Amino acid sequence: MNRPPIPDADPQAGPDQPRSLEHFLVLGATLGALVVMLVLALAIEPDARGFGTHERLGLPSCKTMDWFGIPCPGCGVTTALTHAVRGDFVTSFATQPLGIPIALAIPLSALWALVNHLRGRDLQRIIYGLSMTRWAAGIGVAVLVVWVIQVRRFLGTG
Repeated sequence: MNRPPIPDADPQAGPDQPRSLEHFLVLGATLGALVVMLVLALAIEPDARGFGTHERLGLPSCKTMDWFGIPCPGCGVTTALTHAVRGDFVTSFATQPLGIPIALAIPLSALWALVNHLRGRDLQRIIYGLSMTRWAAGIGVAVLVVWVIQVRRFLGTG
């Protein structure tokens, strides 16, 4: 889907160009996500089951696991993040293969946002120029493949 261009949509514009409200929202969200991930992942111990660490934050248990006895696509992500933040990448990957990419994507996104902010670029203009359909499709396929692997592993067939 082609989007209409943003007037003067030059992400490489210099520091004299005013930045949008969305720019500051993206900057705050990426930096905030990094802080939240680090604080929470260091504050809680990973669940030995390989899933359910989020319950230690007061969140409800996984309903897919409760109702159907299989993990949902996100089962184990919080547990994998807690392992990854502690540097235990082998256990993180074994718990939930998407944990490491997520653990890397959050600080890399924050770094990307900060560098572009310091260079005077408008983050909203940069993001607007990206093909979100491709990103969403790629992430969707990765989640689906990992989920199938996780369910097979959980049921003892993979």
